[in-house]
Amino acid sequence: MRLISGLLVGVSMALAAPAAQAQGAPAVGMQVTDVNGGAVGTVTAINGDNLLVKTDKHEALLPKASFAVSDGKLLFGMTQAQLDAEIEKSQAAADAAVVAGATVKGLQGSEIGKVDSVSDSGVVIALSSGKKIQVARSGVRGNPDGTVSVGLTADQLEAVTKASDGAGAAPSGK
Repeated sequence: MRLISGLLVGVSMALAAPAAQAQGAPAVGMQVTDVNGGAVGTVTAINGDNLLVKTDKHEALLPKASFAVSDGKLLFGMTQAQLDAEIEKSQAAADAAVVAGATVKGLQGSEIGKVDSVSDSGVVIALSSGKKIQVARSGVRGNPDGTVSVGLTADQLEAVTKASDGAGAAPSGK
């Protein structure tokens, strides 16, 4: 699941706010269509000001402001193929950011180390303390700014290295 940042698309702002207020709010299970009525996907969850939309291939967290409610459906300014292509482009950029030397940020956004090496199954992180730990590849995420995020704090990773006597366990927090 990826948040497609800046993906406010061609739904006019004049349609989005008044239509949503007049015809109800987005809800889980609502169909998402493009402005020509073509199927885009289905809302599978609502997370604050974002909707999780499942297409035929992917799920993406998109801003509610990108949609307009019409006849019980959500209108979206992209076709399913266009949205899938944007998601794939975002995923490729995120994957490309996970490289040796990239800065690693912890759960609260603070720098906790650097990527030491990357394999298909894991990422070795050299922590600021000098210790190294391997994290499952699925436990890290590349960011648009070229950094890598892991869903654990520096203290949590340090505790894992102490518990494993420096052998480097493989947490998968994301």
